Amino acid sequence: MDELVFSVEQWSKDKGVDKADSSKQFLKVTEEVGEVAAALARSDMHELKDGIGDTIVTLIILAQQNGMTIEECLSQAYGVISKRSGKMVNGVFVKSEDL
Repeated sequence: MDELVFSVEQWSKDKGVDKADSSKQFLKVTEEVGEVAAALARSDMHELKDGIGDTIVTLIILAQQNGMTIEECLSQAYGVISKRSGKMVNGVFVKSEDL
């Protein structure tokens, strides 16, 4: 995984995307998330895999543009959710404070 993340970051640098406006990059993130939703709606596993991958690529670059690594972001998020309690409601995990 580290090699893939490095490759995405290097591609971003090679193309100058790493220095672009991160608000524009966020638009790319949401575009890719929309493709994930469309793939799920159509039960298209090939497009789902592509959409998830594209979303991760856009998030790696968004983190890079803001002086972060995707690993730092994931680690911070996991640090929060690993301590979270809650329960499944209609197929969705709902944290305790929202119950």
